[in-house]
Amino acid sequence: MKQIQIPEQLFMELVKFHLLDMEENFPNIKQGLEKKLDALVMRDLYSKYKTAPTEEEREQARKEYLDRRGVSDKFRL
Repeated sequence: MKQIQIPEQLFMELVKFHLLDMEENFPNIKQGLEKKLDALVMRDLYSKYKTAPTEEEREQARKEYLDRRGVSDKFRL
């Protein structure tokens, strides 16, 4: 199983939320976890782009990565 690192501040907010029932931190926790999930997805797409066995798979991963990044078709090579 892989390990994932999160910022210390997010970890402390998670601890407060789960152990101390401090629910006012929920919006910050949700935002932090969504940001981390997006970063994981982007990294996975980039890795697929770099390591895909076929040219078609590489191109598909590259397009999906650039779409998620919001890069316009005009700026793609």
